[in-house]
Parts: sequence; structure tokens; C-alpha cells
Amino acid sequence: MKKNYFQALILGSLLTITSGYAYGQEKDTIRSQSIDEVNLTVGSRNKNRVATDTPVPIDVINIAAQGILSPQTDLNQILNFAAPSFTSNTTTVADGTDHIDPAQLRGLGPDQVLVLLNGKRRHTTALVNINGTPGRGSVGTDLNAIPAFAIERLEVLRDGASAQYGSDAIAGVINVVMKRATNNLTAALTLGSFNSKAANDHNGGWDGGKYQVDLNYGTKIGSNGFINFTGSLMSRDDTQRAKPRTGTIFNAYNAIEQRALQNGVNISSLFENINNTPNSQQIIDYIHQYAAGVDYFTAQQQLDIQNATTIGGPNGLQAKLGFDVTENELAYRGLSREDFNMRVGQSKLTSGQLYMNSEFDLTDKIKGYAFGGYSYRDGNAAGFYRLPNQSRTSTSIYPNGFLPEIASDVIDLSFAAGFKGKMGRFNYDVSNTFGRNSFDYTIKNTANTSMAYPSKTEFDAGALAFSQNTINADFDTQVDVLQGLNLAFGAEGRFENFKITQGEDSSYALYDINGNIQGPTTPGNLKPTDFFGSTRPGGAQVFPGFRPENALTKDRTSFALYSDNELDVTEKWLVSAALRYENFSDFGSTFNYKLATRYKITDNINLRGAHSTGFRAPSLHQISFNSTSTQFVGGTAFEVGIFTNDSALAKLLGITKLKQEKSTSYSAGFTAKIPAAKLSLTVDGYYIKIKDRITLTDQFSPTATTKPLFDAAGATAAAFFANSIDTQTRGIEGVISQKLVFTKFKLSNDLALTVSKTSRIGDIHSSDILKNSGQESRYFSETSRVYLQEAVPRFKASLINTLEFDKLSFLMKNVYFGKVTDPNTVDVNGNGQIDAIVVNGQAVENEHPIWSGKLITDFSVAYKFTKQVSLTLGANNLFDIYPDLNYGPISAKRPTNVDANGNVVYSANPSIVDLSNANQFVYSRNTSQFGMNGRFLFARVNLSF
Repeated sequence: MKKNYFQALILGSLLTITSGYAYGQEKDTIRSQSIDEVNLTVGSRNKNRVATDTPVPIDVINIAAQGILSPQTDLNQILNFAAPSFTSNTTTVADGTDHIDPAQLRGLGPDQVLVLLNGKRRHTTALVNINGTPGRGSVGTDLNAIPAFAIERLEVLRDGASAQYGSDAIAGVINVVMKRATNNLTAALTLGSFNSKAANDHNGGWDGGKYQVDLNYGTKIGSNGFINFTGSLMSRDDTQRAKPRTGTIFNAYNAIEQRALQNGVNISSLFENINNTPNSQQIIDYIHQYAAGVDYFTAQQQLDIQNATTIGGPNGLQAKLGFDVTENELAYRGLSREDFNMRVGQSKLTSGQLYMNSEFDLTDKIKGYAFGGYSYRDGNAAGFYRLPNQSRTSTSIYPNGFLPEIASDVIDLSFAAGFKGKMGRFNYDVSNTFGRNSFDYTIKNTANTSMAYPSKTEFDAGALAFSQNTINADFDTQVDVLQGLNLAFGAEGRFENFKITQGEDSSYALYDINGNIQGPTTPGNLKPTDFFGSTRPGGAQVFPGFRPENALTKDRTSFALYSDNELDVTEKWLVSAALRYENFSDFGSTFNYKLATRYKITDNINLRGAHSTGFRAPSLHQISFNSTSTQFVGGTAFEVGIFTNDSALAKLLGITKLKQEKSTSYSAGFTAKIPAAKLSLTVDGYYIKIKDRITLTDQFSPTATTKPLFDAAGATAAAFFANSIDTQTRGIEGVISQKLVFTKFKLSNDLALTVSKTSRIGDIHSSDILKNSGQESRYFSETSRVYLQEAVPRFKASLINTLEFDKLSFLMKNVYFGKVTDPNTVDVNGNGQIDAIVVNGQAVENEHPIWSGKLITDFSVAYKFTKQVSLTLGANNLFDIYPDLNYGPISAKRPTNVDANGNVVYSANPSIVDLSNANQFVYSRNTSQFGMNGRFLFARVNLSF
């Protein structure tokens, strides 16, 4: 069955746009016309330009039409399954990134694609992706903050456009065009759930239920205006994809502690520091008393416990109570290993969104417009399970351990308003666009283990916020030169603010046994420990709050002038040129240009190409974000964490302030139509070179060379954002579309593929100090390389078929996600360590697991009962396909040795790799082409009045 579907994909070759007929929406004039004929608002400032007539590739995706049949309801996943050049990775156990999916175009970073809403710059999120996920170190735009039901279409410009639109447009531009429909109330009620063999921690059945209500209504304003509203409510449950935890969960002390609790005695609450407690003898007596109640202890174990008269020492209770009693204790407490599973899969989420789009007459010659919206999301993701036998677990509160939760309140607000008209020969458009995104952290079901019992289980850990206000003045006119010249120019001013708000004291503090915050002079016997003498960590478990030292507010401004012109030299030859000058308050100026051309060989065949320079300003987040904690070494306080690029330590280590990324790109391709077959074809190749790419380094630690510098800055380990490398990206994209209309049915076939490869070129831009200390590899590590180059599919293809017959509509979507590389390394030669075999100066044994490509099939069918009511039934991932397992045999074709002649010798038998973290990550948490949730079944009622 899988083979047949893969053959179908290859025979069709592959997708990027879905157009098709808008089922049940005939009243909307934009939807009923061919989507290729819609005048574009991105890629060209010539308002008469359509998608088939541009010198650069632009995909037009009809979201309004997809909404009837598509299994996906959020914008990121709609694009992930509709546009091969677009990738969005869902993550798990990744802190805030569980709630905001990083999105990438052409394999470049989430912050290298610019998002517009109705042609106006959209703000980015407040969240910085600092965890182990694709897009690590970047700040992207939260597409899911915009309800898909509010969107008419997407225009995806797949070409560098910084000279036209400014920062972030290195990979391209995604323009979200909102609905303008009037006199029509539409609604969609969607109910779905995962029905999968791996649901409920591989017990099968249903989980991850999703419930969504969408409403859209528009009405006219005056004779030419409109206002359109969209409301959306959604609730989704979590999914669980772990397997029963392996390893030790309970030790003998936990068993005795449980017997005491059942008799009203909380032993762990009696001490704060086991080496300094007035209750030592009482604790010993309780242990002797309640150990006798553990009936599975052997006679010798009971004797050893009773003979131990001290807590510490070689013959003390600490030495006698550390043995594993997991299986017996699970049986005694009526628990199973599954009760200690992490929550691996999609996070819980509820959201509410309200968006508006409007246009109206201010005078006979001036139109006003306003649009924007409000989005609120309440997310809940879990971290690593804190087991009862671990020092970081407060068993006085949680005798069975606990699963800490990160609850997030994500609020996204945007509003744009402006006016446009004509002044003499010039069209003008003046606007102001404001956007703000905030991310508030509340840590639940957790503990600060340095706090005395009883202590808090919920903490306000602080917040991130980013706001952006953009003022635009745009002008254009047509000039009668040759076959027509479109002149466009304008100015932009942008004002940005990034803010970190500290959490409550107990969310980050490390206390002593008297409830005072620890300092450099705090003696060891006042530092809280567990029963075995291990020092307790401070702060809320899973996510310590932002400290006062981390809190800040930073501003910056930028001002730009641009010119963007198109000249039809002849009826067949189009040339365009764009120039942009922009000045930033925090790093200076940049000047960029773009040249593009299109030549019509015939009415149906076009050649096109473009060359441009581009830039991406470092985000305020990357410049300002810091998250540090304090450690005390030998009575001295040291800082550990992420330091700002302009910190004292960064200066001492020779790390320079962040500057803009600079790009040079080239693209060339052709478009062709075969009118008789109703078929169109586009093929485009591209090359993008980026200088001074910004990445997040690994942690640097003091060496013999750098220790004085770390000591001078009061730090022991530090990571930074840095302009660390130069890269090149090469790729090719192809699209085939066919639309057939017969007497009784309509058939649309959309096929596309993308192949891309990103690689580092040149040396790592490490500082001389770190290079000379042997830590250059941490400036841009092997893990960072894999995340940047191989953690998202380099080959992606899709085929979408839609068929309409009488009252029935069908959607068949096949998407092939190519192989990816996991940043983890594996012990290929089975010797228990990652000790690379070196051949010709290259490490070949330090291998990464490669997860193979998979074909995902969506299928849905809609039946129209009346003009107002239709029902859709369907599935995403119909055949319940999963990524490769995170453990098991790896390829036998792996290097394991080098012979006498220096040739690599390959193993005759595959090795075994286990990266599952005690069976919790059955599938990789570091990279995922399409998620780890399996088959999703849904039903949707579509209403139109």
C-alpha cells in the first residue's frame, strides 16, 4: 500500500499550491475566479501584476477554498502540507517552543522570512527559540496567531526581497491576505481526534481531541466599503507518545518514607540539611521503625538498616538505603511504570481569536482602511518527570515525584490603519501598523526544592514582550515610457521594544535552610540537601523564573527609503529594479538592491531571473535576551547561562557586538503553459549566500587560558548570540498545476517539489581568545551545524488532487517529507563512548542518526446537503505513519574501524542505538518532519448563509 502511494506521488511529481474551486462560496468574486489571475499585493508594486507574469516565483494559496476540505486548521500546518518550500516543526518538551512552532522557508531560518498582513509588516513573537529545536537561536513570526478562517489567500514570494520590504526577507515573503466578503455568514464546526496505534503511550485508541468553532461575517459600509469579522475558538488536548519508563524510580529510602507517610509522619519534612538538623536522631528512629514495615526487604537488608546508627558515613543509613526497589514499590503503591511517563507529544492549548478587516470611503477620492485582531492562547506543556529518587524532587510534597508544567499565556495584538487615494498622477498609501506579542510563564505542579516544607507548587516565572510600530508612506504611478513604466517609492519608520519582566522571588531564588537567599558566604551546613546529602537546586523546577538581573527593556528605531520600479521594455521583456537604504539606531546603515527580469519567448513560455542583496537586522531579542543563574564555587558567586552580546564577559572574550546578516542571492527559472491541457509548469533554481549568520553558541567553560577572564566577569559558563558563520543555500523548486472542467465534474491537480541544501562556507568567526583556548568548536558546534543544515527536510514534495462532482467534493493530498538528521550522536562501534575514528583528518565515527523520509496521505470528502449546509469527513496521515524509532538497529553501512592502509572498515552487523531517554522519547524530540501524533480523524460542518 505504501509503495503504491509513493508511486502515485512520483507519477504526479509533486505540489506547492492548491487552487481549485471554492466549494459553496460562489458569492465571493475573488474565490470564483482563477487564483492565478488575482492581482498580487506582494513581489511587485504594479497593482496589475498577476502571479503568472512576475519575474520571481510567487505561489498563491487559496486558504478560503482549502478550509472546506483540509484536515489542518492552523496556518503553520496548512502551509507545511501545502507548500514544499515551507517547513514548520512541531516540538515537544521544549519549554515555550511547545506553544509557538518555528516556521522556515527554503530551509533558511524562521527569522529570515518576512511576514506581511494585507501587505503590511507583521511583528515577530516575544519568544526566543533557545532550546534544542530547528531554528534554535532565532525569533520568528507566529503565523498561528492569525485565524486561518480570516484568510482569503496567501502569497508566498520565494525570492530575496530585502531591497523591497526590508529586514528579514532574505528567504522570501509570506503575505497574508484577509477576507473581504460581505452579506455572507459562514461557519465551520470542527471536531477531531488522533486515532492511532501509538495513542495513549502506545496503548492505542483516541487522544488529543480538538474542538474548533470558526465564524466569519461581512457587511457593506456605504456604497463601496466593507467590514469583515472573524472569530475563532479552539481547544485541543495533549497527546502522549512515550513508552513505559525504564530505569530506577524508587530507592529503599523512598519505600520507608512512604510507610511513614501512611502513618502520618513526613520524614523528608523534618530536615532541610541532613548534615545540620536537630532532628537527626528522630529521623534515624523513624527510619528504623518504618523500615520494618517494608516486607520485601531481605533479612540482611533489614539487619543492615537497624544496625545503622548514623545518617552519614560508610555504615550509615545513606549507604544502606540507596538500592533499587522500583518493581516491589510500584506493586506496593498500586502504580505502573507508565504512571511516571513524561507527556511527550502535542501540548494542551485553548485559544480565542477575533480579527477584523475593513475598507471605507473617507471622501470621494480617499479611502480609509483598518484591520487587525486579538489572539489569546493558554498553553500547557510538561517537562521532564522528577522521579522520587532524584535530589531535585521534593518528596515531602510529591512522594511519587511530579511532572512539572509550563503554563503559558500568549497574547498577540495587532492593528493597522491608513488611508489611500490619488494625488495628481500618483497613487499614495499612508499607514500605521502596531503589533505586540507577549509570553507570560506560570510554572505549575512544581517545587522550589530549596524552600522549606510546606512550600509553593505554582510560580509566576516572569514574561517576555515585544512590540513594533511601523509607519509607511508609499507612492506609485504609471509613466508612458516604452511599453510602460511603473514607478514606486516610499519611506518607512519602525519603532521596536523588547522587554523581560522578572518572576516572583521564589521562582528563581536559591534559599538556605533558614529561608534566606543564599550568598557567597552561606556555609555548606545551611544549604538544603536531600536525605543522601545532595545539594538541592533553587528556582521553580523545569523553568526557573527570570531574575531582577535579567529584567530589562530595550528600544530601537529604524528609518528607510526605497524605490521599486518595473519597466516593460517591450511587450515581451520586463525588467525591474529596487533600491533600499535603511538606518538602525543600534548598528548603523545598510544599502541593498534587487534586479529582476522576465522575457516571454512565446505567449506561453517565460524565462525569468533575479539577483539581489539583502540583510536581516539582529532582532532586539538576540541583542538583549539573557537568562542566567547563580552558582557558588568556593564561596564565590558565579553566573551561568546566556549572556548578552555586549556584556562584560563577551567583551573580555573578544566577542563583538551583533551586526546585520548580509545576503547575496541569485535565481533563474521558467514558466510554461499548455492551454489545451489546462496545465502550467514552473521551475526555479536559486543560490543564497549569507554572511555573518547569527547563531546561539554552546556553553563556554573556563580553560587555563580563559579562566582569569571568566573570574573577572564572575562567570563559570556562558553562551552568546554571535555572527558565527557564513553559509550558502542552493536549491531547485518545481510546480505543475492542472485544472480541468468537465460537464459534470471539476478536477484540480497541483504538484510540486523542492530540493535544497544549506552548508557552512569558510571558517567559524570565533574570537581569537576562544580559538586559542581550544573552544572554537563551541562557537558553532556540530549540534548547531546539524540543526542549521540537516534537521529539516532538504527534499520535500507533494501532490494534491481535488475533485468536485455534483454535491460531492474530494481531497487527496500526498506529501513526502525527506530524510532528516538528528543532532544527537550515536556510539557506532559499540564501545560505550563517542570516540571518533579519524580518517584523513576527518572524524567519521561520530555519527548522527538519520531518520528516513516518509509519505503522509490526507483524504477528505465533503457532501453538500443544501446551499447552506455541507459536511466534511476526513483524515490527516490516513495510514498512521510515524517517524523512525529513536532506538533500534542503525545502518550496517557505518564506519567502525580503519585498516592498516587507512581505509575505513564497515561493520558486518548493525549497531544498536538508544536515544530514547529511558523510553520516553520513542521518536526524536530534536527534529520531526511531520510530528509524532499519527492519524488524525475529523468531521466538519460547514455553514453558509
